[in-house]
Amino acid sequence: MMMSIANRLSALVAAVTLATAPMTTLLVAPLAHAEDKPAATAAAPAAGVPLPPPMPADKVVVDNPYGLDALWSQGDFVAKGTLVILVIMSMGTWYVMVTKLFEQFKLSRQSKAARDSFWSAGSLKAGAEGLEEGSAFRFIAETGLKAGEHHEGALLEQIDRNTWVTMSIQRSIENVQNRLQDGLALLATVGSTAPFVGLFGTVWGIYHALVAIGMSGQASIDKVAGPVGEALIMTAIGLAVAVPAVLGYNWLVRRNKTGMEQVRAFGNDLHSVLMSGAQTKKG
Repeated sequence: MMMSIANRLSALVAAVTLATAPMTTLLVAPLAHAEDKPAATAAAPAAGVPLPPPMPADKVVVDNPYGLDALWSQGDFVAKGTLVILVIMSMGTWYVMVTKLFEQFKLSRQSKAARDSFWSAGSLKAGAEGLEEGSAFRFIAETGLKAGEHHEGALLEQIDRNTWVTMSIQRSIENVQNRLQDGLALLATVGSTAPFVGLFGTVWGIYHALVAIGMSGQASIDKVAGPVGEALIMTAIGLAVAVPAVLGYNWLVRRNKTGMEQVRAFGNDLHSVLMSGAQTKKG
């Protein structure tokens, strides 16, 4: 009896399976064709028409957020003011260096002209008139001649002629020296103060970095890189302004010393000629 029941169950399962097979085929087949159709459609153009070349990648431009442009655009009035002061110092330094160098070349040319023409003239007056207008050596010669010819005044008469001529020539030499030293005080000031102005910008930048850290609550690189970079730029600019000023000051002072030696030598020779009374060339 048990065998009979098992046989009946097997027959029932087989009948159900045969009944549902056509329906499963009808449901699955359209889906399979639907999935194959796009693949076939996509493959057809690839086989018939060549694909276009790939588009070139755009060049990525990265702006430096920590350069001079960022310093000027993102800095506050203190940072901008410090930068402007350093720029003005640098411009003044180079202006003084160029003008003083030009004056020294001019003095050297005047010294050569005085050696070539003044002492070979017929008289001191003719020699002075032969020098170019505005020459330092002509100014000294005319001052000495005037002092030797005019010794007037109740108080001045108490001074002997030799002392009066010596004082007049010495004053004219000091006037020339003071003219050569004009502007050198600016170089000395810039050379001594520019590093401290840059250091002030450095301290201000570090202060901003600390403020950024405190407000964000974390010491991340993006919070401190900008202010610290601003501080380093200020330090570099301060040194770049100070170093040329110091070097230019020392160089110009040494060249002034050489030029003033020629001026003093001319004044001493002029004094000797005036005291000897040989103002007119004999021969």
